[in-house]
Amino acid sequence: MKRIHLHVSVDDLAKSISFYNTLFGAVPTVVKDDYAKWMMEDPRVNFAISQRGAKAGLDHVGIQVESDEELSEIQCRLEKADMDMLTQAGTTCCYAKSDKHWVQDPSGIAWETYRTLESAPTFNNATEQTAPEGACCAPTQSIQLIKRTEKTSNENKSSCC
Repeated sequence: MKRIHLHVSVDDLAKSISFYNTLFGAVPTVVKDDYAKWMMEDPRVNFAISQRGAKAGLDHVGIQVESDEELSEIQCRLEKADMDMLTQAGTTCCYAKSDKHWVQDPSGIAWETYRTLESAPTFNNATEQTAPEGACCAPTQSIQLIKRTEKTSNENKSSCC
């Protein structure tokens, strides 16, 4: 079963956690110094917030899946639509290791489709001292999505985190 994912950048994490606790009637399932996540069943959503120096507002949206088959199904749809896609296998971001595919909608909003493999101790597989300020998992506007038909070398592959 799929779950909608929303990630919002916030100015004040503590105030935002308090607000969303009240709005959702639930506490986060994950809380870190710069991040919180609610995994809710009603509505079925993975809602995350982070305070990492980015402009406050919608960071990215996505579809979280539970199986490789579901992820492959979405990947096939995106390929049939001839969409530019960035694929990341075993990447660490938002305190989780995941396989994912990124696309951008016509307005430039980043969408990720992903399957979480396991939790991770850091936001983006870097030490807190080396984690880039404002970095989240979504590819920035400057990252070009790789066409699925192009062959890339290791130098051309990008990691969002």
